[in-house]
Amino acid sequence: MNETPFDYIVVGAGSAGCAVAERLTRDGRTRVLLIEAGGSDKRFWIKVPLGYGVNFANPRLNWSYHAEPDAGLNGRAIYWPRGRVIGGSSSINAMAYMRGLPHDFDDWESAGARGWSWQDVRPAYEQLERHFERDTDGTLRQRGDGPLAISDLSEQMNPFSERFLTAAEQNGWARSDNLSAVTDQAVGYYRSTVRRGFRWSSADAFLAPARGRGNLRVVSGALVEKVILQGRRAIGVRFRHKGRVQEVRAGREVILSAGAINSPKLLQLSGIGPAAQLRALGIVPLHDLREVGRGLQDHLAISYLYRSNVPTLNNILGRMSGRMMAGLRYLATRRGPLAVPINQVGGYIRSDPALARPDMQIYCNPMSYGTDAAGRTHLDPAPGYLLCAQPCRPDSRGEVLLRSSDPEDAPLIRPNSLATEHDRDAARRALRLIAQMARAPALAEVTRQRLTPAPDLTDPDALLEDFRARASTVFHPTSTCRMGHGPQDSVLDHRLRVHGIAGLRVVDASAFPSVTSGNTNAPTIMLASRAAGMIVEDSANAPDRALAQVG
Repeated sequence: MNETPFDYIVVGAGSAGCAVAERLTRDGRTRVLLIEAGGSDKRFWIKVPLGYGVNFANPRLNWSYHAEPDAGLNGRAIYWPRGRVIGGSSSINAMAYMRGLPHDFDDWESAGARGWSWQDVRPAYEQLERHFERDTDGTLRQRGDGPLAISDLSEQMNPFSERFLTAAEQNGWARSDNLSAVTDQAVGYYRSTVRRGFRWSSADAFLAPARGRGNLRVVSGALVEKVILQGRRAIGVRFRHKGRVQEVRAGREVILSAGAINSPKLLQLSGIGPAAQLRALGIVPLHDLREVGRGLQDHLAISYLYRSNVPTLNNILGRMSGRMMAGLRYLATRRGPLAVPINQVGGYIRSDPALARPDMQIYCNPMSYGTDAAGRTHLDPAPGYLLCAQPCRPDSRGEVLLRSSDPEDAPLIRPNSLATEHDRDAARRALRLIAQMARAPALAEVTRQRLTPAPDLTDPDALLEDFRARASTVFHPTSTCRMGHGPQDSVLDHRLRVHGIAGLRVVDASAFPSVTSGNTNAPTIMLASRAAGMIVEDSANAPDRALAQVG
Protein backbone atom coordinates (compact mmCIF):
# COMPACT_ATOMS: atom_id res chain seq x y z
CA MET A 1 0.00 0.00 0.00
CA ASN A 2 1.32 3.47 -0.84
CA GLU A 3 3.10 5.27 1.96
CA THR A 4 1.79 8.75 1.14
CA PRO A 5 -1.97 8.50 1.38
CA PHE A 6 -4.60 10.38 -0.46
CA ASP A 7 -7.00 12.03 1.93
CA TYR A 8 -9.99 10.54 0.13
CA ILE A 9 -10.55 7.77 -2.38
CA VAL A 10 -13.76 8.03 -4.42
CA VAL A 11 -14.79 4.88 -6.27
CA GLY A 12 -16.83 5.66 -9.38
CA ALA A 13 -16.68 8.76 -11.60
CA GLY A 14 -20.40 8.79 -12.30
CA SER A 15 -23.29 11.10 -11.48
CA ALA A 16 -22.40 11.13 -7.78
CA GLY A 17 -18.64 10.53 -7.80
CA CYS A 18 -17.85 13.50 -10.05
CA ALA A 19 -19.82 15.84 -7.78
CA VAL A 20 -18.11 14.45 -4.67
CA ALA A 21 -14.61 14.79 -6.18
CA GLU A 22 -15.26 18.38 -7.23
CA ARG A 23 -16.37 19.47 -3.77
CA LEU A 24 -13.57 17.68 -1.93
CA THR A 25 -10.84 19.18 -4.13
CA ARG A 26 -12.19 22.71 -4.08
CA ASP A 27 -9.75 23.91 -1.40
CA GLY A 28 -6.75 22.97 -3.58
CA ARG A 29 -5.08 21.05 -0.75
CA THR A 30 -7.18 17.96 0.00
CA ARG A 31 -5.76 15.06 -2.02
CA VAL A 32 -8.39 12.99 -3.81
CA LEU A 33 -8.09 9.85 -5.92
CA LEU A 34 -11.05 9.17 -8.22
CA ILE A 35 -11.18 5.65 -9.67
CA GLU A 36 -13.42 4.72 -12.61
CA ALA A 37 -13.85 1.32 -14.24
CA GLY A 38 -14.73 2.80 -17.63
CA GLY A 39 -12.86 4.99 -20.07
CA SER A 40 -13.13 8.43 -21.57
CA ASP A 41 -16.44 10.15 -22.27
CA LYS A 42 -14.96 12.09 -25.19
CA ARG A 43 -17.10 10.32 -27.76
CA PHE A 44 -19.35 11.84 -30.40
CA TRP A 45 -22.43 9.75 -29.57
CA ILE A 46 -22.09 10.53 -25.85
CA LYS A 47 -22.11 14.26 -26.51
CA VAL A 48 -24.96 14.19 -29.05
CA PRO A 49 -28.21 14.21 -27.04
CA LEU A 50 -30.02 11.71 -29.25
CA GLY A 51 -26.98 9.43 -29.06
CA TYR A 52 -28.66 7.88 -26.04
CA GLY A 53 -30.22 5.33 -28.39
CA VAL A 54 -26.81 4.45 -29.85
CA ASN A 55 -25.06 4.03 -26.49
CA PHE A 56 -27.86 2.17 -24.78
CA ALA A 57 -26.33 -1.21 -25.64
CA ASN A 58 -22.68 -0.27 -26.22
CA PRO A 59 -20.58 -2.64 -24.04
CA ARG A 60 -17.64 -0.22 -24.19
CA LEU A 61 -19.64 2.33 -22.20
CA ASN A 62 -21.95 0.09 -20.26
CA TRP A 63 -21.88 -2.68 -17.67
CA SER A 64 -24.70 -4.25 -19.75
CA TYR A 65 -26.21 -6.04 -16.79
CA HIS A 66 -29.25 -8.29 -16.96
CA ALA A 67 -31.51 -8.92 -14.02
CA GLU A 68 -32.31 -12.45 -12.98
CA PRO A 69 -35.53 -14.00 -14.37
CA ASP A 70 -38.31 -12.03 -12.67
CA ALA A 71 -41.42 -13.97 -11.67
CA GLY A 72 -43.54 -10.82 -11.68
CA LEU A 73 -42.58 -10.21 -15.32
CA ASN A 74 -43.28 -13.71 -16.60
CA GLY A 75 -39.77 -14.90 -15.83
CA ARG A 76 -38.08 -12.44 -18.16
CA ALA A 77 -34.43 -11.43 -17.55
CA ILE A 78 -34.57 -7.69 -18.21
CA TYR A 79 -31.64 -5.68 -19.58
CA TRP A 80 -30.29 -3.25 -16.95
CA PRO A 81 -27.77 -0.86 -18.53
CA ARG A 82 -25.46 1.06 -16.17
CA GLY A 83 -22.79 3.54 -17.25
CA ARG A 84 -19.21 2.27 -17.30
CA VAL A 85 -17.51 5.44 -18.51
CA ILE A 86 -16.40 8.80 -17.13
CA GLY A 87 -19.68 10.45 -16.12
CA GLY A 88 -21.27 7.06 -15.40
CA SER A 89 -24.94 6.79 -16.22
CA SER A 90 -25.16 10.57 -16.68
CA SER A 91 -23.11 9.98 -19.85
CA ILE A 92 -25.56 7.47 -21.32
CA ASN A 93 -28.95 8.41 -19.83
CA ALA A 94 -31.90 10.18 -21.49
CA MET A 95 -31.03 13.49 -19.76
CA ALA A 96 -34.47 14.25 -18.29
CA TYR A 97 -34.06 16.46 -15.21
CA MET A 98 -36.69 15.91 -12.51
CA ARG A 99 -36.11 16.74 -8.85
CA GLY A 100 -38.80 14.47 -7.47
CA LEU A 101 -41.81 15.47 -5.36
CA PRO A 102 -41.68 16.95 -1.84
CA HIS A 103 -43.18 13.90 -0.14
CA ASP A 104 -40.37 11.72 -1.56
CA PHE A 105 -37.86 13.47 0.67
CA ASP A 106 -40.16 13.85 3.65
CA ASP A 107 -40.54 10.06 3.45
CA TRP A 108 -36.74 9.76 3.47
CA GLU A 109 -36.59 11.62 6.75
CA SER A 110 -39.35 9.47 8.23
CA ALA A 111 -37.31 6.40 7.25
CA GLY A 112 -34.36 7.61 9.35
CA ALA A 113 -32.51 9.92 6.94
CA ARG A 114 -32.54 12.87 9.31
CA GLY A 115 -31.95 16.18 7.56
CA TRP A 116 -33.12 14.97 4.13
CA SER A 117 -36.64 16.39 4.10
CA TRP A 118 -37.90 18.52 1.22
CA GLN A 119 -37.19 21.63 3.26
CA ASP A 120 -33.56 20.46 3.61
CA VAL A 121 -32.89 19.38 0.03
CA ARG A 122 -34.67 22.12 -1.92
CA PRO A 123 -31.90 24.72 -1.33
CA ALA A 124 -29.33 22.18 -2.52
CA TYR A 125 -31.17 21.80 -5.82
CA GLU A 126 -31.30 25.56 -6.26
CA GLN A 127 -27.55 25.88 -5.68
CA LEU A 128 -26.81 23.17 -8.25
CA GLU A 129 -28.96 24.41 -11.09
CA ARG A 130 -28.30 26.76 -13.99
CA HIS A 131 -31.41 26.94 -16.16
CA PHE A 132 -31.44 28.11 -19.75
CA GLU A 133 -35.04 28.97 -20.47
CA ARG A 134 -37.15 31.09 -22.80
CA ASP A 135 -39.13 34.17 -21.87
CA THR A 136 -42.61 34.63 -23.30
CA ASP A 137 -41.07 36.61 -26.18
CA GLY A 138 -38.73 33.72 -27.00
CA THR A 139 -35.59 35.32 -25.58
CA LEU A 140 -33.18 32.80 -24.03
CA ARG A 141 -32.11 33.70 -20.52
CA GLN A 142 -30.10 32.12 -17.73
CA ARG A 143 -31.52 31.60 -14.27
CA GLY A 144 -29.22 30.43 -11.50
CA ASP A 145 -25.45 30.05 -11.61
CA GLY A 146 -24.92 26.47 -10.46
CA PRO A 147 -22.64 24.03 -12.28
CA LEU A 148 -25.42 21.83 -13.70
CA ALA A 149 -26.84 23.12 -17.00
CA ILE A 150 -30.54 22.41 -17.50
CA SER A 151 -32.07 23.55 -20.77
CA ASP A 152 -35.57 24.27 -22.00
CA LEU A 153 -35.48 22.75 -25.50
CA SER A 154 -39.20 23.04 -26.19
CA GLU A 155 -38.82 25.30 -29.21
CA GLN A 156 -36.72 22.62 -30.92
CA MET A 157 -39.05 19.72 -30.15
CA ASN A 158 -41.12 17.98 -32.77
CA PRO A 159 -44.43 19.81 -33.45
CA PHE A 160 -46.35 16.62 -32.69
CA SER A 161 -45.33 16.95 -29.02
CA GLU A 162 -47.68 19.89 -28.59
CA ARG A 163 -50.55 17.46 -29.19
CA PHE A 164 -49.62 15.59 -26.01
CA LEU A 165 -49.93 18.75 -23.95
CA THR A 166 -53.25 19.63 -25.55
CA ALA A 167 -54.49 16.11 -24.80
CA ALA A 168 -53.34 16.46 -21.20
CA GLU A 169 -55.18 19.76 -20.84
CA GLN A 170 -58.29 18.13 -22.31
CA ASN A 171 -58.01 15.61 -19.46
CA GLY A 172 -57.90 18.43 -16.95
CA TRP A 173 -54.22 18.21 -16.12
CA ALA A 174 -52.35 21.44 -15.44
CA ARG A 175 -49.47 22.52 -17.67
CA SER A 176 -46.14 23.74 -16.28
CA ASP A 177 -43.49 25.84 -17.98
CA ASN A 178 -40.81 24.29 -15.76
CA LEU A 179 -41.55 20.61 -15.33
CA SER A 180 -38.18 19.97 -13.67
CA ALA A 181 -39.25 21.71 -10.46
CA VAL A 182 -42.98 20.96 -10.10
CA THR A 183 -44.18 19.92 -6.65
CA ASP A 184 -47.58 18.52 -7.61
CA GLN A 185 -49.52 17.22 -10.60
CA ALA A 186 -48.39 18.88 -13.84
CA VAL A 187 -47.35 18.11 -17.40
CA GLY A 188 -45.02 19.93 -19.74
CA TYR A 189 -41.89 19.73 -21.84
CA TYR A 190 -39.08 17.87 -20.09
CA ARG A 191 -36.03 19.96 -19.34
CA SER A 192 -32.74 18.26 -20.08
CA THR A 193 -29.13 18.27 -18.93
CA VAL A 194 -28.05 19.69 -22.29
CA ARG A 195 -25.92 22.77 -23.00
CA ARG A 196 -25.48 24.35 -26.43
CA GLY A 197 -26.50 21.22 -28.23
CA PHE A 198 -24.33 18.85 -26.18
CA ARG A 199 -25.07 16.48 -23.31
CA TRP A 200 -24.07 18.10 -20.00
CA SER A 201 -23.16 15.15 -17.80
CA SER A 202 -21.89 15.11 -14.24
CA ALA A 203 -18.41 14.87 -15.74
CA ASP A 204 -18.99 18.11 -17.67
CA ALA A 205 -20.53 19.91 -14.70
CA PHE A 206 -18.17 18.80 -11.94
CA LEU A 207 -15.19 16.77 -13.09
CA ALA A 208 -14.06 19.09 -15.88
CA PRO A 209 -13.41 22.05 -13.55
CA ALA A 210 -11.87 19.77 -10.91
CA ARG A 211 -9.38 18.23 -13.35
CA GLY A 212 -7.45 21.49 -13.43
CA ARG A 213 -6.62 21.18 -9.76
CA GLY A 214 -3.35 19.58 -8.80
CA ASN A 215 -4.89 17.78 -5.84
CA LEU A 216 -7.12 15.47 -7.94
CA ARG A 217 -5.89 12.30 -9.60
CA VAL A 218 -8.24 10.38 -11.90
CA VAL A 219 -7.51 6.75 -12.78
CA SER A 220 -9.81 5.29 -15.43
CA GLY A 221 -10.04 1.75 -16.75
CA ALA A 222 -9.50 0.46 -13.21
CA LEU A 223 -11.67 -2.17 -11.53
CA VAL A 224 -11.86 -1.79 -7.75
CA GLU A 225 -11.88 -5.27 -6.22
CA LYS A 226 -12.44 -4.49 -2.55
CA VAL A 227 -12.26 -1.96 0.25
CA ILE A 228 -9.37 -2.70 2.61
CA LEU A 229 -10.29 -2.74 6.28
CA GLN A 230 -8.10 -2.44 9.36
CA GLY A 231 -10.30 -3.69 12.15
CA ARG A 232 -13.51 -1.71 11.84
CA ARG A 233 -12.01 1.07 9.74
CA ALA A 234 -11.66 1.47 5.97
CA ILE A 235 -8.08 2.40 5.13
CA GLY A 236 -7.90 2.01 1.35
CA VAL A 237 -8.87 0.01 -1.72
CA ARG A 238 -7.42 -2.67 -3.95
CA PHE A 239 -7.89 -2.24 -7.68
CA ARG A 240 -6.75 -3.76 -10.96
CA HIS A 241 -5.37 -1.41 -13.58
CA LYS A 242 -3.72 -2.42 -16.85
CA GLY A 243 -3.29 -5.97 -15.62
CA ARG A 244 -1.63 -4.96 -12.36
CA VAL A 245 -3.17 -5.18 -8.89
CA GLN A 246 -2.53 -2.11 -6.75
CA GLU A 247 -3.47 -1.04 -3.24
CA VAL A 248 -3.82 2.58 -2.26
CA ARG A 249 -4.43 4.21 1.11
CA ALA A 250 -7.01 6.79 2.14
CA GLY A 251 -5.93 8.95 5.05
CA ARG A 252 -9.45 10.04 5.87
CA GLU A 253 -12.21 8.17 4.04
CA VAL A 254 -13.15 5.80 1.27
CA ILE A 255 -16.30 6.88 -0.56
CA LEU A 256 -18.19 4.40 -2.74
CA SER A 257 -20.04 6.10 -5.59
CA ALA A 258 -20.24 3.04 -7.81
CA GLY A 259 -24.04 3.08 -8.13
CA ALA A 260 -26.99 1.09 -6.85
CA ILE A 261 -25.67 -2.15 -8.34
CA ASN A 262 -21.92 -1.93 -7.86
CA SER A 263 -21.72 -0.22 -4.46
CA PRO A 264 -23.42 -3.12 -2.62
CA LYS A 265 -21.36 -5.52 -4.72
CA LEU A 266 -18.14 -3.85 -3.52
CA LEU A 267 -19.22 -3.87 0.11
CA GLN A 268 -19.95 -7.58 -0.12
CA LEU A 269 -16.63 -8.31 -1.87
CA SER A 270 -14.98 -6.48 1.03
CA GLY A 271 -16.60 -8.72 3.65
CA ILE A 272 -19.34 -6.25 4.58
CA GLY A 273 -22.81 -7.71 4.18
CA PRO A 274 -25.00 -10.69 5.10
CA ALA A 275 -22.50 -12.99 6.80
CA ALA A 276 -24.06 -16.32 5.85
CA GLN A 277 -24.26 -15.40 2.18
CA LEU A 278 -20.66 -14.20 2.16
CA ARG A 279 -19.40 -17.39 3.81
CA ALA A 280 -21.25 -19.47 1.24
CA LEU A 281 -19.13 -17.78 -1.45
CA GLY A 282 -15.86 -18.23 0.43
CA ILE A 283 -15.64 -14.61 1.58
CA VAL A 284 -14.65 -14.02 5.21
CA PRO A 285 -17.35 -11.81 6.80
CA LEU A 286 -15.61 -8.88 8.45
CA HIS A 287 -18.81 -7.04 9.35
CA ASP A 288 -22.22 -8.73 9.37
CA LEU A 289 -24.49 -6.04 7.92
CA ARG A 290 -27.53 -7.87 6.63
CA GLU A 291 -29.17 -5.03 4.67
CA VAL A 292 -26.31 -4.58 2.20
CA GLY A 293 -27.82 -5.21 -1.23
CA ARG A 294 -31.37 -5.45 0.07
CA GLY A 295 -34.16 -2.94 -0.44
CA LEU A 296 -33.67 -2.55 -4.21
CA GLN A 297 -36.33 -0.34 -5.78
CA ASP A 298 -36.82 0.73 -9.39
CA HIS A 299 -39.45 2.22 -11.68
CA LEU A 300 -41.30 -0.19 -13.93
CA ALA A 301 -42.99 1.24 -17.01
CA ILE A 302 -45.18 0.12 -19.88
CA SER A 303 -45.17 1.68 -23.35
CA TYR A 304 -48.01 1.71 -25.89
CA LEU A 305 -47.21 2.43 -29.54
CA TYR A 306 -49.60 4.08 -32.00
CA ARG A 307 -49.63 4.71 -35.75
CA SER A 308 -50.27 8.35 -36.60
CA ASN A 309 -51.89 9.82 -39.69
CA VAL A 310 -49.78 13.00 -39.44
CA PRO A 311 -45.96 13.32 -39.46
CA THR A 312 -43.89 12.55 -36.37
CA LEU A 313 -40.17 12.08 -35.74
CA ASN A 314 -40.40 8.73 -37.53
CA ASN A 315 -40.74 10.63 -40.79
CA ILE A 316 -37.25 12.04 -40.16
CA LEU A 317 -35.29 9.54 -38.08
CA GLY A 318 -36.99 6.41 -39.38
CA ARG A 319 -35.49 6.93 -42.82
CA MET A 320 -31.85 7.09 -43.91
CA SER A 321 -32.31 10.31 -45.86
CA GLY A 322 -33.93 11.98 -42.87
CA ARG A 323 -31.19 10.85 -40.52
CA MET A 324 -28.55 12.21 -42.89
CA MET A 325 -30.26 15.61 -43.12
CA ALA A 326 -30.68 15.75 -39.34
CA GLY A 327 -27.01 14.85 -38.91
CA LEU A 328 -25.87 17.58 -41.29
CA ARG A 329 -28.06 20.11 -39.52
CA TYR A 330 -26.68 19.11 -36.15
CA LEU A 331 -23.06 19.36 -37.33
CA ALA A 332 -23.72 22.80 -38.75
CA THR A 333 -25.88 24.32 -36.03
CA ARG A 334 -26.01 22.01 -32.96
CA ARG A 335 -29.77 22.11 -33.37
CA GLY A 336 -32.52 19.91 -34.72
CA PRO A 337 -33.71 16.37 -33.90
CA LEU A 338 -30.27 15.13 -32.81
CA ALA A 339 -29.92 17.99 -30.31
CA VAL A 340 -33.06 17.02 -28.37
CA PRO A 341 -33.42 13.94 -26.11
CA ILE A 342 -36.16 11.51 -27.03
CA ASN A 343 -38.26 12.16 -23.89
CA GLN A 344 -40.00 15.37 -24.91
CA VAL A 345 -43.25 15.65 -22.94
CA GLY A 346 -44.56 14.17 -19.72
CA GLY A 347 -45.14 14.83 -16.06
CA TYR A 348 -46.69 13.69 -12.80
CA ILE A 349 -50.36 12.68 -12.78
CA ARG A 350 -52.94 11.46 -10.27
CA SER A 351 -54.45 8.32 -11.75
CA ASP A 352 -57.44 8.97 -9.50
CA PRO A 353 -58.51 12.56 -8.69
CA ALA A 354 -59.22 11.45 -5.11
CA LEU A 355 -55.54 10.72 -4.48
CA ALA A 356 -53.63 13.19 -2.29
CA ARG A 357 -50.47 12.95 -4.41
CA PRO A 358 -49.51 12.22 -8.00
CA ASP A 359 -48.88 8.50 -8.34
CA MET A 360 -47.85 8.20 -12.02
CA GLN A 361 -45.20 9.67 -14.27
CA ILE A 362 -45.94 9.75 -17.98
CA TYR A 363 -43.65 10.03 -21.00
CA CYS A 364 -45.03 11.03 -24.41
CA ASN A 365 -42.61 10.69 -27.30
CA PRO A 366 -43.34 11.79 -30.89
CA MET A 367 -41.85 8.60 -32.29
CA SER A 368 -42.67 4.89 -32.24
CA TYR A 369 -39.72 2.62 -31.50
CA GLY A 370 -38.75 -0.39 -29.44
CA THR A 371 -35.76 -2.14 -27.92
CA ASP A 372 -34.97 -5.81 -28.13
CA ALA A 373 -33.74 -8.10 -25.36
CA ALA A 374 -30.13 -7.08 -26.04
CA GLY A 375 -30.95 -3.38 -25.68
CA ARG A 376 -30.78 -2.49 -29.39
CA THR A 377 -33.16 0.27 -30.50
CA HIS A 378 -35.39 -0.25 -33.55
CA LEU A 379 -37.15 2.70 -35.22
CA ASP A 380 -40.42 2.49 -37.12
CA PRO A 381 -40.17 4.08 -40.60
CA ALA A 382 -43.86 5.07 -40.59
CA PRO A 383 -45.23 7.94 -38.44
CA GLY A 384 -46.15 6.98 -34.92
CA TYR A 385 -45.92 7.94 -31.28
CA LEU A 386 -45.43 6.41 -27.85
CA LEU A 387 -47.31 6.77 -24.57
CA CYS A 388 -45.59 5.44 -21.45
CA ALA A 389 -46.62 5.36 -17.80
CA GLN A 390 -44.70 4.35 -14.69
CA PRO A 391 -46.07 4.07 -11.16
CA CYS A 392 -44.09 6.60 -9.14
CA ARG A 393 -43.66 4.91 -5.79
CA PRO A 394 -43.62 1.11 -5.88
CA ASP A 395 -43.28 -0.73 -2.60
CA SER A 396 -41.88 -4.03 -3.91
CA ARG A 397 -38.24 -4.46 -2.96
CA GLY A 398 -35.60 -6.67 -4.50
CA GLU A 399 -31.92 -7.27 -3.86
CA VAL A 400 -28.41 -7.26 -5.32
CA LEU A 401 -26.18 -10.16 -4.27
CA LEU A 402 -22.82 -11.51 -5.31
CA ARG A 403 -22.81 -14.24 -7.91
CA SER A 404 -19.33 -15.31 -6.83
CA SER A 405 -16.26 -13.94 -5.09
CA ASP A 406 -14.74 -12.95 -8.44
CA PRO A 407 -14.87 -9.12 -8.86
CA GLU A 408 -15.19 -9.60 -12.62
CA ASP A 409 -18.52 -11.43 -12.30
CA ALA A 410 -21.75 -9.50 -12.66
CA PRO A 411 -23.85 -9.57 -9.49
CA LEU A 412 -27.26 -11.16 -9.15
CA ILE A 413 -29.97 -8.51 -9.65
CA ARG A 414 -33.35 -9.65 -8.36
CA PRO A 415 -35.94 -6.88 -8.91
CA ASN A 416 -38.90 -8.76 -7.39
CA SER A 417 -41.28 -6.75 -9.59
CA LEU A 418 -45.03 -6.56 -8.87
CA ALA A 419 -44.55 -8.49 -5.64
CA THR A 420 -47.25 -6.57 -3.77
CA GLU A 421 -50.93 -5.93 -4.43
CA HIS A 422 -50.16 -2.20 -4.19
CA ASP A 423 -47.85 -2.50 -7.20
CA ARG A 424 -50.16 -4.74 -9.19
CA ASP A 425 -52.98 -2.28 -8.67
CA ALA A 426 -50.66 0.56 -9.71
CA ALA A 427 -49.93 -1.32 -12.93
CA ARG A 428 -53.65 -1.50 -13.67
CA ARG A 429 -54.01 2.23 -13.03
CA ALA A 430 -51.07 2.97 -15.35
CA LEU A 431 -52.86 1.13 -18.15
CA ARG A 432 -56.07 3.08 -17.56
CA LEU A 433 -54.09 6.34 -17.59
CA ILE A 434 -52.56 5.55 -20.99
CA ALA A 435 -56.01 4.73 -22.37
CA GLN A 436 -57.37 8.00 -21.00
CA MET A 437 -54.56 9.93 -22.66
CA ALA A 438 -55.08 8.17 -26.01
CA ARG A 439 -58.83 8.93 -25.98
CA ALA A 440 -58.29 12.69 -25.68
CA PRO A 441 -59.45 14.37 -28.90
CA ALA A 442 -56.05 15.92 -29.66
CA LEU A 443 -54.57 12.43 -30.02
CA ALA A 444 -57.61 10.42 -31.10
CA GLU A 445 -58.09 12.56 -34.20
CA VAL A 446 -54.56 11.84 -35.47
CA THR A 447 -54.37 8.17 -34.47
CA ARG A 448 -54.77 5.53 -37.16
CA GLN A 449 -54.46 2.54 -34.84
CA ARG A 450 -52.79 1.16 -31.74
CA LEU A 451 -49.80 -0.93 -32.76
CA THR A 452 -48.73 -2.42 -29.42
CA PRO A 453 -50.52 -4.06 -27.77
CA ALA A 454 -52.88 -5.26 -30.48
CA PRO A 455 -56.05 -3.15 -30.83
CA ASP A 456 -58.30 -6.09 -29.92
CA LEU A 457 -56.64 -6.54 -26.52
CA THR A 458 -59.13 -4.82 -24.22
CA ASP A 459 -59.91 -7.17 -21.33
CA PRO A 460 -58.39 -5.75 -18.07
CA ASP A 461 -56.91 -9.10 -17.03
CA ALA A 462 -55.41 -9.60 -20.48
CA LEU A 463 -53.96 -6.09 -20.39
CA LEU A 464 -52.34 -6.81 -17.01
CA GLU A 465 -50.82 -9.95 -18.52
CA ASP A 466 -49.52 -7.78 -21.36
CA PHE A 467 -47.96 -5.54 -18.70
CA ARG A 468 -46.18 -8.55 -17.22
CA ALA A 469 -45.05 -9.61 -20.69
CA ARG A 470 -43.70 -6.24 -21.85
CA ALA A 471 -43.11 -3.83 -18.96
CA SER A 472 -39.50 -2.98 -18.25
CA THR A 473 -37.22 -0.97 -16.04
CA VAL A 474 -36.85 2.77 -16.63
CA PHE A 475 -33.28 2.42 -15.34
CA HIS A 476 -33.79 4.02 -11.92
CA PRO A 477 -32.36 1.47 -9.44
CA THR A 478 -31.96 2.76 -5.89
CA SER A 479 -31.90 1.89 -2.18
CA THR A 480 -29.50 -1.08 -2.01
CA CYS A 481 -27.34 0.69 0.62
CA ARG A 482 -30.07 2.88 2.00
CA MET A 483 -29.98 5.37 4.85
CA GLY A 484 -32.08 4.51 7.86
CA HIS A 485 -32.42 4.32 11.62
CA GLY A 486 -29.72 1.73 12.25
CA PRO A 487 -28.13 -1.54 11.10
CA GLN A 488 -31.37 -3.43 11.72
CA ASP A 489 -33.10 -1.64 8.82
CA SER A 490 -30.40 0.03 6.72
CA VAL A 491 -26.75 0.24 5.67
CA LEU A 492 -26.02 3.94 6.24
CA ASP A 493 -26.74 6.61 8.80
CA HIS A 494 -28.14 10.01 7.83
CA ARG A 495 -24.65 11.25 6.93
CA LEU A 496 -24.13 8.30 4.58
CA ARG A 497 -21.63 6.54 6.86
CA VAL A 498 -21.67 2.74 6.82
CA HIS A 499 -23.00 1.46 10.13
CA GLY A 500 -20.19 0.03 12.22
CA ILE A 501 -17.29 0.91 9.87
CA ALA A 502 -15.30 4.11 10.31
CA GLY A 503 -13.96 6.00 7.31
CA LEU A 504 -16.41 4.50 4.82
CA ARG A 505 -19.42 6.11 3.14
CA VAL A 506 -21.68 5.27 0.22
CA VAL A 507 -22.73 8.27 -1.83
CA ASP A 508 -24.97 7.44 -4.79
CA ALA A 509 -28.55 6.35 -5.54
CA SER A 510 -28.08 3.22 -3.46
CA ALA A 511 -28.31 5.52 -0.41
CA PHE A 512 -31.91 6.56 -1.17
CA PRO A 513 -34.21 5.19 1.54
CA SER A 514 -36.80 4.78 -1.24
CA VAL A 515 -37.02 5.60 -4.92
CA THR A 516 -38.15 9.12 -5.76
CA SER A 517 -41.26 9.72 -7.87
CA GLY A 518 -39.44 10.56 -11.10
CA ASN A 519 -36.11 10.31 -12.90
CA THR A 520 -33.33 9.66 -10.41
CA ASN A 521 -30.33 11.48 -11.91
CA ALA A 522 -31.20 14.87 -10.42
CA PRO A 523 -31.72 13.58 -6.85
CA THR A 524 -28.53 11.51 -7.13
CA ILE A 525 -26.48 14.59 -7.98
CA MET A 526 -28.23 16.58 -5.25
CA LEU A 527 -27.51 13.84 -2.71
CA ALA A 528 -23.84 13.73 -3.73
CA SER A 529 -23.47 17.47 -3.46
CA ARG A 530 -24.96 17.54 0.04
CA ALA A 531 -22.99 14.47 1.13
CA ALA A 532 -19.72 16.02 -0.02
CA GLY A 533 -20.50 19.05 2.11
CA MET A 534 -21.07 16.75 5.08
CA ILE A 535 -17.73 15.03 4.47
CA VAL A 536 -15.92 18.38 4.45
CA GLU A 537 -17.79 19.45 7.57
CA ASP A 538 -17.02 16.22 9.44
CA SER A 539 -13.36 16.49 8.50
CA ALA A 540 -13.19 20.08 9.74
CA ASN A 541 -14.69 19.02 13.05
CA ALA A 542 -12.14 16.20 13.53
CA PRO A 543 -9.25 16.87 11.08
CA ASP A 544 -6.60 14.89 12.93
CA ARG A 545 -8.52 12.02 14.45
CA ALA A 546 -9.11 10.14 11.18
CA LEU A 547 -5.47 10.28 10.15
CA ALA A 548 -4.29 9.21 13.60
CA GLN A 549 -6.51 6.12 13.53
CA VAL A 550 -5.05 4.98 10.22
CA GLY A 551 -1.41 4.90 11.25
